[in-house]
Amino acid sequence: MLASIAEGTSKVTGFLEGEDCLATMNAFRQMGVQIDRAGQGELIIYGVGTNGLTQPDKTLDMGNSGTSMRLLTGLLAGQSIQAELVGDNSLMKRPMRRVCDPLSQMAANVSISEDGTPPVSIKPVDHLKAITYELPVASAQVKSAILLAGLYAQGATTIKEPKITRDHTERMLKSFSYPLEMKDGCVSVEGGKQLQATDIQVPADISSAVFFIVAACIADQGEITIHNVGMNPTRTGVLDILQQMHANIEVYNQAMMGSEPVASITARTSQLKGINIPPYLVPSAIDEFPAICIAAACAEGVTRVTNAEELRVKESDRISQVATGLATLNIEVEEFADGLTITGGEFSGGVIESGHDHRVAMAFAVASLRANSNIEITDCQNVATSFPGFVELANSIGLNINVV
Repeated sequence: MLASIAEGTSKVTGFLEGEDCLATMNAFRQMGVQIDRAGQGELIIYGVGTNGLTQPDKTLDMGNSGTSMRLLTGLLAGQSIQAELVGDNSLMKRPMRRVCDPLSQMAANVSISEDGTPPVSIKPVDHLKAITYELPVASAQVKSAILLAGLYAQGATTIKEPKITRDHTERMLKSFSYPLEMKDGCVSVEGGKQLQATDIQVPADISSAVFFIVAACIADQGEITIHNVGMNPTRTGVLDILQQMHANIEVYNQAMMGSEPVASITARTSQLKGINIPPYLVPSAIDEFPAICIAAACAEGVTRVTNAEELRVKESDRISQVATGLATLNIEVEEFADGLTITGGEFSGGVIESGHDHRVAMAFAVASLRANSNIEITDCQNVATSFPGFVELANSIGLNINVV
């Protein structure tokens, strides 16, 4: 996104060729940005400047990517073009009012359906106005959408966070030489500046790595090492949680990859213990909870998750999907409004409804390591949105997954 509206040419290495990223790339191509593939996981992006996007001749399909839709809504709110954003059946049910409301306060012309879901229609306005906005719920996607709109606003746009959320957008803006200020739980951008092209190395994604970290921890005999994993401090809550559960995880070879910290992680077979997950760790592990719940089901004792109501508005209602799936596998689980309790036990087999949710599907695939009979997982097409090649990689380290 930022390379497309920067001045100059950027090279991206480590580009994940998953469907979410490809949907974003194709949207910018539809808006006149030349993006060339230079090799596996490598892109050359020829920036058109902050106001250089052109009118797309059809709707922009974000597929399953809520991140793409929400961030692009903010970025396009200040453009002089008209666009409509749509997605697959899952994305078309996800809440967008949390983004559109603050953008409307900035005088953006953004509309959604009456029930607050896509399609998102964006029409040009003369200019956006800067606002100071306090996020009602900690959300990096909402924060990022407002920041991207703030690039086009008159004055300084400031966002106050109730809790610290992932800060990839802020780090990336700095990489593209865009000035911003971060202080006392607030982040501010002044509109009207230019982004300068830069080369970006994308670290390995901890949200994908976690499935294999958990796999090693729950296997009868397991040890896995994963290199160059992104260790952004707003994303490593999952490691803190697993280590509190007595997971045998070693983090080493710390380094910087551009603006992001990275490290190698080795995970080994562990005698996991149930814990009360500290609420302050929830925002920095929100995407990893399906995998965390599988670890909890393999742990001795009870694990309790609270303050995680955000899980109900992901690609599926992840609290409900995970609770139902664990119960199907004969694990004692109790669901409540903002979380669940899981009592560790022995997995049976069964049929798991993934709810078309890639992370739920991959988490229960990992659970097969401990099941006493086959697990069948339905509606797994969306695994390719975030992790193309998951099945092949999982089978290469000892899982036994067949795609039907």
